[in-house]
Amino acid sequence: MTTTEQILTLAGALGVSGGEDGAVEAARQMLAPLGACERAPLGSLLCRIKPVPASGEHVMLTAHIDSVGMIVTYIDDGGFLRVSNVGGIDRALLLAAQVVVHTAKGELPGVVCTVPPHLNSDDTHLPKIEDISIDVGLSAEEARERIAPGDRVTFCCEARELMNGRISTRAADDRAGCAAVILAAEKLAERELSCGLSVALTTLEEVGGQGAATAANILSPTHAVAVDVSFGHAPDCPRAKCGEMGGGPMVGVAPVIDNGMSSRLREVAVRENIPFQIEVMGGSTGTDVDGIAVSGAGVRCALVSIPQRYMHTPVEVVHVSDVEATAELIAAYVADAFGGVR
Repeated sequence: MTTTEQILTLAGALGVSGGEDGAVEAARQMLAPLGACERAPLGSLLCRIKPVPASGEHVMLTAHIDSVGMIVTYIDDGGFLRVSNVGGIDRALLLAAQVVVHTAKGELPGVVCTVPPHLNSDDTHLPKIEDISIDVGLSAEEARERIAPGDRVTFCCEARELMNGRISTRAADDRAGCAAVILAAEKLAERELSCGLSVALTTLEEVGGQGAATAANILSPTHAVAVDVSFGHAPDCPRAKCGEMGGGPMVGVAPVIDNGMSSRLREVAVRENIPFQIEVMGGSTGTDVDGIAVSGAGVRCALVSIPQRYMHTPVEVVHVSDVEATAELIAAYVADAFGGVR
């Protein structure tokens, strides 16, 4: 399976926060050849690749597997669905969007209702998500028979390969990160390391990071390398806050990030001729690192981010070379820091 195929397979699986089973199963099939897999109580996928040695050193590679979406809250007497957001949905995308309602009886296509411009006296107003309705073409009785409050809703969109090695898909945040972690784990599985090695593909990041904090408590790593996405530069984005697409992974620097790990990642990248960028955050990172670092007695953490355009939309764009360079950098770092038996 190519890297592109791996990303699109993971991104195409259902995994809205709190309902990640489809994405977890897709990832489990990729990780199973590397080690024993298990589900944590909050649903995160854990894979133990190398046992923890007497030294106690244990590296956890992690990315979150959940994605943003919506959740059905109510079915009105006209058969229209009311929803709430799961994670940060861009309201500008909602009106007239095509969606899929994921029910216990299968998928149902739907569209977000919108007022025709002829009848709209204020076309500058964006309704709150709780104020929109979804039309699935069913009567109230039919809708209530097939749909239950709590069913997840995703945007309907076709994943595409763009020019120059870019791909566009929903849920690249953070299935691209999951793909990078799996690729790095594959590179390290056959290497002799002086540390334990595990993978955690975590749930619930988009709604608070609970999956990562609890997964870290189960695995008890001494070190963690987390992969997420960050902002890729586009014409309407502030350049100082963005990385360059195709410029390689963004190595994080922040108060909660271990300075030694961050420095060594940069040193390894230079030595191995792996392209990279720097991302500096003055406070929290807004990623799973914030919870992992303070789990147990504390975990030394590094953060490597993949530049991504159009975050939290159905057309997120990543560069495949950035995903592959992220995996290459993580594998090279772990091999450099923990290579051989000590």
